[in-house]
Amino acid sequence: METIKQLKETATRAYEETVAKMSSVEISETSGNADFAEERKGWHGYVEWEDYPEKKKLAAAVLAKFKFTPIPEFQLKPLPETNPILIGHRWKEYYQVLGPTMANWPDESWEIVKKEKGEKMIHVLDFPYNGEPPADELMKGKITDNKYHFVRNHGNIPVIEPEEWSVEIGGMVNEPKRLTLHDLKTKFPIVEMTVTLQCSGTRRIEQIHEYPGEGDELINAPWAEGAIGTAKYKGVSLKKVLKYCGGLKDGAQHLEFIGADTYFKKGRVYNYAVSVPWRKVKSNEVLLVWEMNGEPLPLIHGAPVRAVVTGYIGARSCKWLYKINALAHSSMGPVQRQEYLYYNHQLGKHNVKFSNGFSIQDMPVSSAMMFPKEKQVIIHDGKIECQGWAYSGGGRWVERVEVSPDGGHTWFPAAVQNMTTKHYHAWRLWKLEVPTYAEGWIELCVRCWDNANNTEPTFVRSAWNWDLHVTSSSHRVKIYSVNKTYPETAERLRLLKEHGEEFEPITKPVGFAVETPEEYERNVKEIGDREPID
Repeated sequence: METIKQLKETATRAYEETVAKMSSVEISETSGNADFAEERKGWHGYVEWEDYPEKKKLAAAVLAKFKFTPIPEFQLKPLPETNPILIGHRWKEYYQVLGPTMANWPDESWEIVKKEKGEKMIHVLDFPYNGEPPADELMKGKITDNKYHFVRNHGNIPVIEPEEWSVEIGGMVNEPKRLTLHDLKTKFPIVEMTVTLQCSGTRRIEQIHEYPGEGDELINAPWAEGAIGTAKYKGVSLKKVLKYCGGLKDGAQHLEFIGADTYFKKGRVYNYAVSVPWRKVKSNEVLLVWEMNGEPLPLIHGAPVRAVVTGYIGARSCKWLYKINALAHSSMGPVQRQEYLYYNHQLGKHNVKFSNGFSIQDMPVSSAMMFPKEKQVIIHDGKIECQGWAYSGGGRWVERVEVSPDGGHTWFPAAVQNMTTKHYHAWRLWKLEVPTYAEGWIELCVRCWDNANNTEPTFVRSAWNWDLHVTSSSHRVKIYSVNKTYPETAERLRLLKEHGEEFEPITKPVGFAVETPEEYERNVKEIGDREPID
C-alpha cells in the first residue's frame, strides 16, 4: 500500500502530464485554482462540493479551459472486443485537470477494482467503474458473491476509514444529528435483509442493437444481462434513525442522500446526490448498511456505509453516504433531476427535455435467459435446458416464469421446485427444460409474472426510450436447434463423428458428400424431377 505522501507525488505527476498534454495554458496559471484539497482526516478521495457554491464555480471555470477527449461511439458500430470494453478517457481527464489532489483518483479507483473484483468480471467501463459478471458466476446461487456483484459507479471510489466516518442528518428534521458507525451499531435495532439491486440499464444492449439512443458512455453504458445482483445486507432502518432525530418537520416529503464521490455533469462538478420519498422510508424499505454477505462492505460498494433502497433502481442506493437531508421536494442533484428519466417514443435528440420524462423509481417486472447464449448451437433430445433470473421491484415478487421455444406463441412454465425461494425484495433464479421440436434457427424467449399479475412487453420496441433505460421486454435469444431424436439428424451427427468433423462452427461446410450419386438418383426419383413434365 502506498503512503499518502507517495499517492500525492504520483497525483502531482499525473496532473502535470495531463495539463501539459491537453492545453496551451501554463500549469502555473491553473494550479493555484485547480488544487481542490481533501478536507477531512481519514477521508481519501473526498472533496466537499455541495456546501461551497464558489468552489463549484471555480472548478467549472477550470474545466472550461480544456478540450477533453470526445465521447466514444459505441452504438452505431460494434463494441470493442476488449476488457475493459470502454475506456473513460474524458472522465479521467476531468479529475486530472482539477489539480494534484484529484489527479490520481481514477488510477487508484482502478487498483481497487482489481483488488476487490473477480478476474472474470466484464469491465463495461473502466472509469467511472461499471462492471458486470459473466453468466456462470451470476447463476451460481441466489446470493451473488461480492467479487461478482455488478458495480455501477458515477465517479471515483473514496477510501474512508470506518472509525473516522460519520453521517450528518439535517434539513427538515426536528433534531439534526451527526452519527458515527458505532452509533448506528449500538443505538438502533440491527436488521438483515436479502435485497436484489438492479441497474436501470440492465439489458440495454438489446435496445442499442435495435434502435440506438443517447450515447453517453457512462450514463448509457452498454450493459448486458448481468447488471443485477443479490446480497444479504446488515444495517439499520433509516426510519428508526429519523425517529431518533426527532422525526420530520411538517412538509418534509423526501430524503436526500449525498455520497462522497465526485461527479461531473456537462462541465460542472457535484457530490453524488439522489433522493427517495418519505413514504418509501416509513415502510422500512430504506436501510443504512455496513455489511454485505457477512463481510464488511467492500470499498467499491460504498464502504463504510451506504444506503440500500429496496425495490428501486440501484442509482437511489447511494454509496459512500455522508449526508442525509430531509426536503420538501426531491433532490436538485442532476442524477435525480436530469438522469434516470423515462421518455415517450416520440422524444429524442430532436426535441427531448429533462422535464419530458418521469423519474424511474420502482423497478418493473423483468427477466433474462442466461443459458443458452445468443447464437449458441444446442444439440438436444427434444428438450433444451434454459436458466436465468426473474425479478420485480417495489416489494412485489415473481410468481411464475415461462419460456417459449417459438418466439412467443407457446409458453411453458418453470416448476416451482426449479425456482429459488421468494423474497419481498429479491429475485428468483430459475431453470426449465423446454420442449423443442423445431430445428435450425429458433428464438427462445422468457417472461415472468409477479404477484400483482404484471408481466413483460413482448418486444424490445415496446420498452425503447431515448435514454435506453429499463429494458423490461421479454428477453429473446436466438439459437441453432439440432434435435438428435430425428433419424436424419442422428445419422448426420454419426457421419460427422465418423469423419472426425465437429458440428461447429455451423458455417463451416461439411467436408464429405452429403449424398452419394446413387442416393441422389434414388431420392430424386422418389420425389419427382425438379422440372415440370410439360
